Amino acid sequence: MSLAFLQDPTFWVLVAFIIFVGATAKPLFGMATGGLDKRATKIRADMEEAEKLLDEAQDLLAAYQRKQRDAAKEAQGIVDHTKEESERLIQLGREKLDAALERREKLVMDRITQAEAKAIDTVRAKTVDLALGATRDYLAGHFKGKSADALVDAAIKELPGKLH
Repeated sequence: MSLAFLQDPTFWVLVAFIIFVGATAKPLFGMATGGLDKRATKIRADMEEAEKLLDEAQDLLAAYQRKQRDAAKEAQGIVDHTKEESERLIQLGREKLDAALERREKLVMDRITQAEAKAIDTVRAKTVDLALGATRDYLAGHFKGKSADALVDAAIKELPGKLH
């Protein structure tokens, strides 16, 4: 075998290329894997940060949902209290209205009773006056003289005491 290929410049270019590739491959491979490792580490850190943010967002969502439920319960409590209070005020108003109507009815009945009593007194007074006048006219027409006058005067004096 001849070593003639050692004299060929192509062979030496090939050898130099292989040495160059061998010498530069390890640092290039290290740089490439280092860059990829850094990128993987950054991606891992970003994913962990995203998971933390997701957990925080879920916690915030749960807290707001609790607050919303609490606010809904509080609003329902306010509505219930308002209904109870309005029913109480309606009942109180009805009671006051009933009491006012009862007072007015009693006042009207008292006025009617007073008017009846006044009418009865007026009728009695008119009746007494008419009776006295009729008695006076009758006695004056049928009895004459001093004895008649004394009898009429005595009867007139006794009449008011007997009618009342």
